[in-house]
Amino acid sequence: MTLRRMKTYTGGQGYVYQYYFVGKRSALANAPEAPSSEYVFDVTSDRKTTFSVSVFLQEEVVRGWAERHGRALSEAEQYGAVKVRLFQAFDEIEDMMANGRRLLVSVDSLEVSTQRLGVE
Repeated sequence: MTLRRMKTYTGGQGYVYQYYFVGKRSALANAPEAPSSEYVFDVTSDRKTTFSVSVFLQEEVVRGWAERHGRALSEAEQYGAVKVRLFQAFDEIEDMMANGRRLLVSVDSLEVSTQRLGVE
């Protein structure tokens, strides 16, 4: 039995989210975000209803970052950028369950995330 570590984040919309990381997998081949890695988080803002949020990190975006910076992102750096994107959604999206279930790490958001994390 896997024990999950529940974490808390207070979003910019005033909601207090609890979340935990479920896992990482390759996106389905027919997904609009493919080819990418899909990071899945279980999230709740009311401690009653839990829903999944998928954050997609496309291979093309990761490759582009590596070309611009002269090195590849480590797995930990990729996960960090994904979490920054999740937190950004918590800050900006009022109804995560209705409007924030599928998030994409764009070229711009990856640059902002890695800078925020101190990754060069």
